Amino acid sequence: MDIFLLIIGFLLIIIGLAGSLLPVLPGPLASWVGLLLLYLTKTISTDWTFLGVTFVIAILITIIDNFIPAIGTKKFGGSKFGVTGAIVGLVVGLFFGPFGIVLGPFIGAFIGELLNDSKDVNKALKAAFGSFIGFLASTLLKFIAALIFAGLFIAKFWEYKAAFFTF
Repeated sequence: MDIFLLIIGFLLIIIGLAGSLLPVLPGPLASWVGLLLLYLTKTISTDWTFLGVTFVIAILITIIDNFIPAIGTKKFGGSKFGVTGAIVGLVVGLFFGPFGIVLGPFIGAFIGELLNDSKDVNKALKAAFGSFIGFLASTLLKFIAALIFAGLFIAKFWEYKAAFFTF
């Protein structure tokens, strides 16, 4: 059973790494479930503090991932209309798969800024670009978290590797 949990946990770590780059797959949360499965083996003693802290980190990253494009819009000079547009664009973009998740906040911020001031297309483009930069920042954040979780998984496995393969 330990080998089964180890394999499924490792697959979830890989899915978490891929999911941090592909919006369709879960990112850090999948990696965290991989860590959980590793700690549920009989070989490794369960460290609930470690699992709790990493779970909180995974949840926080998942939550703020949805707001970073709006923050990017604001940082690049977007108004409340642009920020609201980026958030609405993200929600609408969820229904259109990966491209919708990438383009939704950009288009939403652009439309929001045009609704605010239809004559200033450059400001609208700048705010939309900010939402795209925010998307890239959130992707990088998710990837770093998933990479750290993968490193923790491998380190803990390496520490106990002999115990897993004792027959």
